Amino acid sequence: MALIPVTILTGFLGSGKTTLLKRVLTEAHGQKIAVIENEFGEENIDNDILVSNTEEQIIQMSNGCICCTIREDLRETLQLLAAKRRKGMLDFERIVIETTGLADPGPVAQTFFMDEEIAETYLLDSILTLVGAKHAAQQLNDRQEARRQVGFADQIFISKTDLVAPEEVEALKHRLAHMNPRAAQKAVHFGEVALSEVFDLRGFNLNAKLDIDPDFLKEDDHDHHDHHDHAPGEACNHPSHQHGGHGHHHHHDDDVKSFAYKAERPFDPAKLEDFLGAIVNIYGPRMLRYKGVLNMQGTERKVIFQGVHQLMGSDLGPQWGPDEARISKMVFIGIDLPRDIFLQGLEQCLV
Repeated sequence: MALIPVTILTGFLGSGKTTLLKRVLTEAHGQKIAVIENEFGEENIDNDILVSNTEEQIIQMSNGCICCTIREDLRETLQLLAAKRRKGMLDFERIVIETTGLADPGPVAQTFFMDEEIAETYLLDSILTLVGAKHAAQQLNDRQEARRQVGFADQIFISKTDLVAPEEVEALKHRLAHMNPRAAQKAVHFGEVALSEVFDLRGFNLNAKLDIDPDFLKEDDHDHHDHHDHAPGEACNHPSHQHGGHGHHHHHDDDVKSFAYKAERPFDPAKLEDFLGAIVNIYGPRMLRYKGVLNMQGTERKVIFQGVHQLMGSDLGPQWGPDEARISKMVFIGIDLPRDIFLQGLEQCLV
């Protein structure tokens, strides 16, 4: 049996998650999707399209989709859905989990790696984060949950861009890219997103991500993110760094940041394993997402690794091409991670 793909949908209050979900649940797209909704959601989807007084935990929609509220924990809900599917009581091809606006998507993502039974049934596809342009600057300034949701994302959808000036949207995009250069960004209106941009993004699929994005971490693309640091007190004229009435503030006040590492010499596998094990042990709770394509001594194949918080995994990828430069590339996204310690430590793991 093929694994059932799962998409985690996150985003702060008012960012448009419910609008996007309603579209998925009611549109004639021909896909059978089960939506797991956190019942503690602030803007409960069922107020509008479901019968709100129902005792039933799972509701079949007219287009073949299923909506399910979490009463216990996520793991039990996933097991229940899988069991009903095996018995032919429910028919669905994929799952979307909506987290509450205040949730940290990390523990939700970890469920798919830590629990064997869940891992044998489901495949975590990606984490999508919705960001409402109108209040984003304020929310990112004030709420760490909003910043974490950005850090975890494989894909960021920016909603309500029509409510703010174009330069504010640009400033927001710049800020989001600084926090998470891995995630593609797209402006959306009223949840009108092609399902191909929502599903099968393979954000957690170690090999496919590189096929989709061969320039993963390409230096010049991210020049303005990686090298946008100024000396203390040095002027910066980028709009998102201007203090003003729009709630923008200097990037370097954001505790969620990303940094990249590149190396042309191969890694010593034992040293690297020890070092990564140590930093994950110490900084794991603050490490949101991290990923890399590594040139390891002793193998002709790329080694691909990624992690969420304390959970880290690696896999052998394709062979290095005969003319391909064997350069290791890594990106780390986290909360106040000590960049210097990471970079120096990685440097010491090279052959």
